[in-house]
Amino acid sequence: MWHEFLKTVLMIVAGLFPIINPPAAGFIALGITPDADEAERAVLARCIAFNSLVLLTLSLLLGAYVLAFFGISQPALRLAGGVIVAMAGWRLLQQGDDTACHSHDQQHLRSLRLRAFYPLTLPLTVGPGAIAVAIALGTSSPSEGPLPVHVAGVAAGLLVLGASIYLCIRFAGGAERILGEVGMQVLMRLFAFIIFCIGIQMSWAGLQGMLETLLAAK
Repeated sequence: MWHEFLKTVLMIVAGLFPIINPPAAGFIALGITPDADEAERAVLARCIAFNSLVLLTLSLLLGAYVLAFFGISQPALRLAGGVIVAMAGWRLLQQGDDTACHSHDQQHLRSLRLRAFYPLTLPLTVGPGAIAVAIALGTSSPSEGPLPVHVAGVAAGLLVLGASIYLCIRFAGGAERILGEVGMQVLMRLFAFIIFCIGIQMSWAGLQGMLETLLAAK
């Protein structure tokens, strides 16, 4: 029983952690919301972690059915998601250095909460790649069906991912203080370029998959 539990936890964490990349998500959130204070960053981290858990859970349980219902192929999902990720990376690259605006009213907090879902949760933390992997993991249940120990393992694995997302986003400001303003600007531009390249690669992979499906149908 414990063997199956640990196996399921490791499968979920090992499959999704490298794609989600919580440390990178923390620095990206810091770059997109430089005007957030410590209290607002805590709220932002909770929102992103919660949104990520919901998206991953829905992808594991219902992702394959939703794609089939709307007739959406995984290559199309990758192509559309890649375009969104590339656009987010491009906006980060074009973002000016002086973006801070220390206005912490209700409208500002509402704006942070909206950004917590788009683009910070979807697609920058839980993007099409993570969703596709979660769907694949959700369809790889044992032939006899998932047992309670597997359900518990999936829940524990998702909680580990959610906790890591929360901690990396919540305490990214500590890294900013260590690296300094110039170091953070360099790091933000580097991550923005990587995000842009990931988006292009995802779009290309989706386009290739769609072309292969088209050629196979002929």
